[in-house]
Amino acid sequence: MAPRHQRSLTRRKMLFALGGAAVGVPAIAAIAPHALAGQSGGSTTAAGGALPVTVVNNSGSFANGSVHLYVVGNADGKQVRLTPDGTLAPIALADNGADGFTDYAIPLAGSGATTLSLPHMSGRIYVSLGAKLKFRAVTDGNGNAALQYPAGWVASDPNYGILHDCAEFTHNADGMFCNTTMVDMFSVPMSIRLTGEKDQTTGAVRDGGRAAAFAALRQVEEFAPLVVDDTRIIAPGHGLDAGLFAKDYFAPYIDEVWSTYTGKDLTVTTNAGTFTGRVRGERLTFDGPAAVSFARPSTRDVLFCDGNLAAPNDGKTGPVAAVLGAAFNRSTLISHPAQPTTDPAAFYRGALTNHYARAVHAATVDGKAYGFAFDDVADFASYVQDTRPTGFTLTLTAF
Repeated sequence: MAPRHQRSLTRRKMLFALGGAAVGVPAIAAIAPHALAGQSGGSTTAAGGALPVTVVNNSGSFANGSVHLYVVGNADGKQVRLTPDGTLAPIALADNGADGFTDYAIPLAGSGATTLSLPHMSGRIYVSLGAKLKFRAVTDGNGNAALQYPAGWVASDPNYGILHDCAEFTHNADGMFCNTTMVDMFSVPMSIRLTGEKDQTTGAVRDGGRAAAFAALRQVEEFAPLVVDDTRIIAPGHGLDAGLFAKDYFAPYIDEVWSTYTGKDLTVTTNAGTFTGRVRGERLTFDGPAAVSFARPSTRDVLFCDGNLAAPNDGKTGPVAAVLGAAFNRSTLISHPAQPTTDPAAFYRGALTNHYARAVHAATVDGKAYGFAFDDVADFASYVQDTRPTGFTLTLTAF
């Protein structure tokens, strides 16, 4: 499986289209949620019809009756939600109740596993534990009904106090593409299993891994404010926007990168070939299969893999930007002048690194996670795909 930063979808663009940068208000989903391989890169095999979905509650802390499930997203250009009987219903303003929020919760079975049928759509599977989530149907800028998604990193969001998390997917004629995500936050430990041409599992949190991640970040002064009680850890990009994380955190490292590659070459290898770059006139400029260059990024650009590290869907600048974004977050850019770095033992070694990404990777059984937007560089993301899927299982694992 080719790394997703080398395929046609730009994860970061999906993130911002969803509203991932929102601070004061919940996100309004305008297109398929971020991190999804909605394009197959030319696959000719097809997935047939609805996909059986199984939800297993092994949390050990919450009975099935206290777990609420939501499947929301897009189909045929419209925002939809899955009903308990496996059909898609459009988002409608009339769905808001007297409290101003919808109730799209799908209850779990009284005991044991819960089975659903998933038609072709792209979206998120949310779970909330102990209380229902508050989704609001609103009118978007085009006058269409849209859904405000939970923004657990925003203190004013009505879902801030609710324990919840999500997985992401695209299910279409090309197959099933799915991941567990920590790009926005880390809260509920869960794993996904996808069967079909292969039997693949990812995202499983090791025993004690959640508590270890919380404890690890509490010990790093700059990251400690991102830990919200025992509810969640907010990703540092969102923490920066909320005033919880330093806007200049990566500045010394960024300056050192610019200084280092003023005097020597940096190479970045992608599917398009090898790009060779140096800092010239304050821009990191590459020659090779194409001429691409980048202005000095900010800490926010690094954390969101956007801004001056934006990755257009052009097969040239985009893949180089993805590799740079990963190298900044993993702090391998100075120590390894040939990128991408593929040895995880080299990641997060310095004091000045993305300790959030380090902690969530350390928490998982397979060492894979989505700690930032291009964590798929060198295939370290908790992402799986299958062009002939036969089943999908979401398991809530022990806290």
